[in-house]
Amino acid sequence: MAKFTKRVFTILLRLLALAATLSATIVMITSHETSSLLSFSFDVEYSDTPAFKYFMIVNAAVSVYSLLILFLPPKSQLWRLIVALDVIIAMLLISGISAASAVAYVGKKGNSSAGWLPICGQFLSSATKS
Repeated sequence: MAKFTKRVFTILLRLLALAATLSATIVMITSHETSSLLSFSFDVEYSDTPAFKYFMIVNAAVSVYSLLILFLPPKSQLWRLIVALDVIIAMLLISGISAASAVAYVGKKGNSSAGWLPICGQFLSSATKS
């Protein structure tokens, strides 16, 4: 009974990770905004910033990894390797979140020491999400 409970708990956690990373990927891919200044129109997408691209790619890769792990048999010897891969995947997710958060913070607050002004006033709805 304990092995069954452990397997169900593992599957539920992996499904949760799959849902979170897949939803983050979908939100990043579908997000875009347009702002106009005088007669110029500016489009903003995740692909405009390398940190956001990295965030999206890492989340997509983790989604695929999570989906593949769900089909691994419980008696497989690969579960020993999966523990190490889970740590690597967690580090990748943390690095992607950190990179995207840093860019979002600079976009929202700017950096007075470097002379970078905040740009979120131009794209109001994207700035309030970060």
